[in-house]
Amino acid sequence: MKIASVDCFGYELRYAHGDYVMSGARSAASVPGTLVRLRTTDDIVGWGEITPLGSRYLPVHADGVRADLRTLAPALIGQDPSSPLAIGRRLDAVLLGAGYAKSAIDIACWDLLGKRAGLPISVLLGGVLNEDFPLYEAVPLGSPESMVEFVTRRGEAGIKRFQLKVGNDPHEDAERVRQVVHAVPEETVLIADANGGWNLLSAKTALRAMAGLPVLIEQPCRDTKDCATAMRGTVLPLVLDETVVTSKDAFEAKYRAGAVAVNLKISRVGGFTRAARMRDLLQDLGLLVSLEDTWGGDVITAAVSHLAATTQPESLFNVSFFNDWTDGHVAGHNPRSQAGRGSAPTGPGLGIDVDPRGLELLFSVTEGA
Repeated sequence: MKIASVDCFGYELRYAHGDYVMSGARSAASVPGTLVRLRTTDDIVGWGEITPLGSRYLPVHADGVRADLRTLAPALIGQDPSSPLAIGRRLDAVLLGAGYAKSAIDIACWDLLGKRAGLPISVLLGGVLNEDFPLYEAVPLGSPESMVEFVTRRGEAGIKRFQLKVGNDPHEDAERVRQVVHAVPEETVLIADANGGWNLLSAKTALRAMAGLPVLIEQPCRDTKDCATAMRGTVLPLVLDETVVTSKDAFEAKYRAGAVAVNLKISRVGGFTRAARMRDLLQDLGLLVSLEDTWGGDVITAAVSHLAATTQPESLFNVSFFNDWTDGHVAGHNPRSQAGRGSAPTGPGLGIDVDPRGLELLFSVTEGA
């Protein structure tokens, strides 16, 4: 099996609930997504996706990803995609870094590998441990009343886990969290996520105001050292996200910052292969794992679902199905959640059928071109 062509498509994903708002006036109602299609010489097709959340959340943006993919695509022609590790090494020899762009290619290789084997990716990873799993949704930063309305409405749809966006004025943030806590059933899991938006004083002020509330704190400051400093003196559990990219970061999350969980994003660590390896390390460290990506639609949701299905049940914390958050339904809104829970498709590879009609063809690279 050799790669005969690489096609790159663009499409727009709109947020299903209006404006997605985070700390620091970062917001998005619509973001550009990028899909990669790999076609082999025996006419098997694999799909991958990378959709950055704007240009101010992480050090990546859609135009940069697409430029990197143009550089990387020619190196894929004639290569065997059934070895994602070998493909990764080849891409690293072409372009330093660019893990976000490489992530979409890596997912497509896993899709091809599963289709060639006639097996879902979850089986290739070792087998399903979770037939289904709990999903969470992020609550855009807004007034306490708007955030209460969001969790009430989505709670009626079966969601029992929420990530509350905070990270602005610490007193107002504490009031947001307090009102949501009082509005939801006791068994609801709540995470207050600052996305690194607090400085040390704001973080300590917010944590002091939230003392005693049943809530986890996610990424209060921009780096792990400051997160560790901010959390001193509080018993609220810490979740890290943006600052965990490498294996070294994972060890620092546990031993320096005292985190209890890590939010693991596929593209942030450079692809599906590395995300699976990082997931296993986090499990071995005794940390809880949340699984997702920066943003996306059906393709990213399918990739996340296979990681979630193969995670140790005692280690799995949260999972996001981004195709519930967005209108990126290039595969018929599959995989689809039910009553706040998700599951991995059982078909070969990602287990979804992508329809390219309506997508914008950005570029193509073919054998001999």
